Amino acid sequence: MADEKVFEKDGFFKVDVEMHIVGDMSPIEYYPGVKAWWQGIAGITRHFMMGLKPEHFPTAGEITKRTEPEAIIEWMDAYGVDVACVIPESMMDTTGYATRWVTNGEAAAVCERWPDRLILTPNVGPVKIRGMKHVLRELEYLVKERDARMVKVYPPEDLPLNDPEMYPLYEKCGELDIPVAVHTGWCWVPPGVSSNCLPVLLDQVASDFPDVNFIAFHAGYPYFLDLALSAAVHTNIFYGLNLLVPWAATAPRRFGEIVGEALRFVGSERMAWGTDCAGFGVQVRGAVQGLREFEIPEDMREGYGYPPLTDNDRANIFGLNMAKLLKIEPKRRVEGV
Repeated sequence: MADEKVFEKDGFFKVDVEMHIVGDMSPIEYYPGVKAWWQGIAGITRHFMMGLKPEHFPTAGEITKRTEPEAIIEWMDAYGVDVACVIPESMMDTTGYATRWVTNGEAAAVCERWPDRLILTPNVGPVKIRGMKHVLRELEYLVKERDARMVKVYPPEDLPLNDPEMYPLYEKCGELDIPVAVHTGWCWVPPGVSSNCLPVLLDQVASDFPDVNFIAFHAGYPYFLDLALSAAVHTNIFYGLNLLVPWAATAPRRFGEIVGEALRFVGSERMAWGTDCAGFGVQVRGAVQGLREFEIPEDMREGYGYPPLTDNDRANIFGLNMAKLLKIEPKRRVEGV
């Protein structure tokens, strides 16, 4: 259950730009790459959880891995998240490209159970393995027949962001008028290739496709200044804070620099919020609580010229910006939180 004091009604319309379906992994746990992937997650978890204050300690239920789709709705209701962009975990590189963890069809079926709350965001790659013909055919079907509103590009298991072989995919997204969610920065988990997703590569892509909107997941961390500079000159780049928001509680100066530079270069009108939840309720709680309570430290505002984070900024980041990109009505779906 959510803490009533922390999660009292706040009025912010919230769109989680990155909510993953993990699925039943028991049939693929024997792959060495899958085991290595979860070992990587353990390392990331340690980094984000270290330094938690008592008021931020998760409950046992929040750190229990859950794979059933009903858990997503429970977490959204508990923590006041109105809409979530559901992304099926592909991670084909962990199985030697033998199989996906979750298919786009499975994710579509889940989203169709809660059409007012969940938005299908398929991953139709990897292009280098499937071939562009198959990628474009599936994407067009999922958008036109299954109401996909955004597509996820995951370069660590595919081609570099600016590889010319990727361009037909971006062109198709322009034709379908859907935004592209892009993993940027570091890979975070093995065996992905981090150099494929450096935010400086997005600079060229955004220039070549000015009519396509790109949401740069994870703020390009640790290269968030590269992303900020690119987003400053390319108005089709949006700055995604997903995954990083727990630092609001555990590393406020680091998070303050990431948010502060984004506000200076981009403004809150092109920032997005998300949880990057992969089966743990604490990820949703930490992201909601983090952005709701965070203030950029005063000495950082004075020393770096960062503006204060206002409630208008929070509203934009929490969901108003993504509502425009996804063409959905920004109305509360969760009452009382």
